[in-house]
Amino acid sequence: MQLHTLKPVRGAKHRRKRLGCGEGSGHGKTSGRGGKGQTARSGSSIRHGFEGGQTPLYRRLPKRGFNNTRFKRRVAVVNLSDLNDFADGEDVGVEALQKRGLVNGRFDAIKILGDGELKRKLKIHVHLFSASARTKIEAAGGSAIELRMNS
Repeated sequence: MQLHTLKPVRGAKHRRKRLGCGEGSGHGKTSGRGGKGQTARSGSSIRHGFEGGQTPLYRRLPKRGFNNTRFKRRVAVVNLSDLNDFADGEDVGVEALQKRGLVNGRFDAIKILGDGELKRKLKIHVHLFSASARTKIEAAGGSAIELRMNS
């Protein structure tokens, strides 16, 4: 087998549908657009779910229950092992974590998780700590200070 002998598998390539090339082509006259009306016109598009003015299905069905997505708290997480990048005795706050790229995007709180080992003595100011993270921070000689949540 050589590069110039390669070709696609049989049935993998399809010919382009040539519209408006006479009745004999099978795609003449209305060119696959059906009869007259809005959808037959060029530039026409009807929004998804539109039923010609009839109340659409998504509005006919009853809505029940409560959805918490508007009120949920977005928590950014940082593992302890990621904090070893900071210098010994440094104050680590929200701005410092953002500057290092450890947290980004929109969040309401930052939580430190106890994954990995902490080799530095740090003073950490964030909103939440897991129990294992708090014990590992204090074992390394640092301090875990909780900030007030914005609610």
